[in-house]
Amino acid sequence: MRMYDIIEKKRDHLELTDEELNFFINGYTDGSIPEYQASALAMAIYFNGMSEQERATLTMAMAESGDMIDLSPIDGVKVDKHSTGGVGDTTTLVLAPLVAAVGVPVAKMSGRGLGHTGGTVDKLEAVPGFHVEIDNEEFIRLVNQNKLSVIGQSGNLTPADKKLYGLRDVTATVNSIPLIASSIMSKKIAAGADAIVLDVKTGAGAFMKSEEESIELAKAMVSIGNNVGRNTMAVISDMAQPLGRAIGNALEVREAIETLQGKGPEDLTELSLTLASQMVVVGGKANTIDEARKMLDEVIENGKALETFKTFLASQGGDASVVDNPNDLPQAKHQVELLAKKSGYVSEIVADEIGNAAMLLGAGRQTKDSEIDLAVGVVLNNKVGDYVEEGASLLTIHSNSDDIENIKNKLYENITISEQVVKAPDLIKTLISE
Repeated sequence: MRMYDIIEKKRDHLELTDEELNFFINGYTDGSIPEYQASALAMAIYFNGMSEQERATLTMAMAESGDMIDLSPIDGVKVDKHSTGGVGDTTTLVLAPLVAAVGVPVAKMSGRGLGHTGGTVDKLEAVPGFHVEIDNEEFIRLVNQNKLSVIGQSGNLTPADKKLYGLRDVTATVNSIPLIASSIMSKKIAAGADAIVLDVKTGAGAFMKSEEESIELAKAMVSIGNNVGRNTMAVISDMAQPLGRAIGNALEVREAIETLQGKGPEDLTELSLTLASQMVVVGGKANTIDEARKMLDEVIENGKALETFKTFLASQGGDASVVDNPNDLPQAKHQVELLAKKSGYVSEIVADEIGNAAMLLGAGRQTKDSEIDLAVGVVLNNKVGDYVEEGASLLTIHSNSDDIENIKNKLYENITISEQVVKAPDLIKTLISE
């Protein structure tokens, strides 16, 4: 078999066989296929796409290129959730204890963030003492015991995907639906999930800016998951403005606690419950979304979800008392109000630019080696559609620096106030399943 022939075949709009795709992934991973040939194939896929079978085969080949985590010692259907990213995306901290509280095991491996704020494990480390570095045996024990554990990614997961993504990044082939979908799903499958729920963002703060592109990506990932034996569902959700009100690590932990108490922002609560309902269905604990939603509402109302969160934190060394005393979480030295310059309706909050402002405060990483300040960030006091009076607080800046004039200017530039009444955007655009 020759790589030349595989490139030529895809160039000519023909479907690659399982053997050809496995030959490519194995050869590119071990270095026997050079980057220039891998680049040529990536470009051919970019222009000519892939069939459902090709996507499924490529995904499994990348998943099997490294370690495949075995979660079979955990009782029940192991359900994972993946978000395509966003600003203020605190859903994992809310839905993981929610889903665990109704008996669906959540065995989650999460990464550290490179961008607006830290990743899920960074946020959890805002809880004093909490640690994510535990061995596989303890990880499995905790999930069987508490139905929930979140650890940092370890081992040699999907080396083919890491290598191929790096190549796509420098050859203008990142924005390919088959390659994006295979990349995401290969990591979820290698991490051992039996079922997968996807939160695909759309809007200014999302990777996919248009709803049409987001739907196409979600359908591709759902198809891959179901074709390789993982029950998969997806939600298309709005990311034109930040989700919830908090953007920053400790601030988001506080907001997650409030949401589990039933006092969180309406949009974060709604999206968390929507995703969690899907997880309960694919986890086999409910037959319908409505039935799952009732179960989740109940564990919020009776406090079981919050108790599950406390147990989870304590089991991984965290100080669970922060749930009752959130002021014990890291706090910034300064809280500065950004005041509205005129009265009117908030018509736009540009999600990614508000996220960038939080990153400049220190809430996220500009490079892999950047240190995160867990205390800093931004808390929105108004969302799109809200009426504000001149001089009222649009948001609160949490900073450890005395000099934040440039950040205030950036925030002003990306929040628009209109004299006209503005309708808040629909949060949940559509649900996708097979």
